[in-house]
Amino acid sequence: MTPAAEVVAKATELKRLHEAPEILRVVNVWDAITTRVVSSLGATRAIATAGHSIAAAHGYKDGTIPLELALAAVERIVGATDLPVTADLDAGFGNPGETIRRAIGIGVVGANVEDRLKPTGEFARDVQAIVAAGEAEGVAFQLNARTDAVLKGGDKPMEEKLADAVQRGRAYLDAGASLIFVPGKLDRAATEQLVAGLGRGKLSVIGVPGALSAKEYEQLGVARISYGPWTQNYALNAYLQLAESLYADGTVPESTKALN
Repeated sequence: MTPAAEVVAKATELKRLHEAPEILRVVNVWDAITTRVVSSLGATRAIATAGHSIAAAHGYKDGTIPLELALAAVERIVGATDLPVTADLDAGFGNPGETIRRAIGIGVVGANVEDRLKPTGEFARDVQAIVAAGEAEGVAFQLNARTDAVLKGGDKPMEEKLADAVQRGRAYLDAGASLIFVPGKLDRAATEQLVAGLGRGKLSVIGVPGALSAKEYEQLGVARISYGPWTQNYALNAYLQLAESLYADGTVPESTKALN
């Protein structure tokens, strides 16, 4: 299979996973070794990058990493797995269509791109540009269009935040997005309202401490669950605990497995 045909096939597979009745669980990675470890698990169907984690690994705050550095990091991730890769590409780095064209060129077949609460019509045009870029490359590119209506809605009542997320999400779906990603700690009632407004199989959520389980979200009609920076946070907590232990007694636990 040629590289171009391989990208087309991976995009088609990611589309199938998004449209399957089972929720797609993606355990976010941020470099080649985390990608290899996650890819080695039989339950892994696709790889999702965490933009926050990639930025942190390079010394940047979330949303501030330069495009060239972000794409170089994602390219190493693509090269570390045979599975479809969907990448967190922030807000599109000023030119969403061109950013997606370049991402497809390194083997990426899906992306999170966030609205950062832009006017709905303005971000809908970004969605259209992303979809057009995929079509121009002959790839069923999977856009997980993110709205910050809940996460960054400020002091507005939750009902208003959810209504805004639905209004924005519908516009982005009409513009060609595959899924709508609504980050935030969503309880059962909030999830039900979003699914009712967007449709079953159209909502993507993030698993955060204290949120519903993946199975519960699946039963409510959610299409995809990712974990953002929480995978890196968990790893860093373990690293910190090990460092504290090494300073205390200097012994690596016998249960530690060599994974690289």
